Amino acid sequence: MPYRGYSDYFEKKLVISVATTGGHQGKEANPNLPEQPEEIAQDLAECEEAGASIVHIHARDEDGDGTKDVARFQEIRDCIDEYCDDIIVNFTTGGGGIYSREERIAPILETEPRPELATIDLGPINFGQTRTAVNTREQNEEYAERMRDAGVKPELELFNPGQIPEADHLIEEGLLDAPYWATVIFGMQNGMPPGPRNLINFVDNLPDPVEWQALAVGKHQLPMTTAAITMGGHVRVGMEDNIYYRKGELAESNAQLVRRTARIAEELERPIATPAEAREMLGL
Repeated sequence: MPYRGYSDYFEKKLVISVATTGGHQGKEANPNLPEQPEEIAQDLAECEEAGASIVHIHARDEDGDGTKDVARFQEIRDCIDEYCDDIIVNFTTGGGGIYSREERIAPILETEPRPELATIDLGPINFGQTRTAVNTREQNEEYAERMRDAGVKPELELFNPGQIPEADHLIEEGLLDAPYWATVIFGMQNGMPPGPRNLINFVDNLPDPVEWQALAVGKHQLPMTTAAITMGGHVRVGMEDNIYYRKGELAESNAQLVRRTARIAEELERPIATPAEAREMLGL
């Protein structure tokens, strides 16, 4: 829920997530986007130092193409453990329309240690002219149940408010533990259009008790994440969502985007959560 009265605004720690890589654009769009395991982990170490407490992970193969290969996710995880101190690892289950249901969840269940978080996309989203990522209720029930049994907390990804009833359904079925962790997403092809009124309406209908973060793609990233900070929410930044630092200027690194978010939060009097503090807030 958005803040009403800002009673504890100045004490509410801000969780910064960083999505370093993604499964779409790569070095052809920004040569600074990390693709290989050690490259991801080195960039991520700077992100953690700058204030990121969660990393959202996609894997690429040696050629830079997306992959769900468990061994590749394990290699990334091992590099993160080598280069980073305490950051919370969050694996994606995205890739609908490309990978099978089992391929999408296998890295969450078969890597060691397992990630503390993993995404569940609560509904379909279109990509380009021909691809739709289908995320059915049956699939999401299965993912939530298997994550619960594995001790992995779901991050609920919502592309529009029409997917909130799917979150309510998982809660009613006893498949989610409070506090719920939700990501509200703006600017996707057939997702929620960016704008402050849409942000307010979106989060105003999330199930309680919830901690939520906002992400927005491309040029919308900076204004929408800043709005979320002012509402007492949390934020996700990174080159999965936006390859630019400003118009016409490619981002130098994911850490550059995290540092800017941390500076804005400081000016807005929102203290930055450490990974330990984020774990406490999210019930990990």
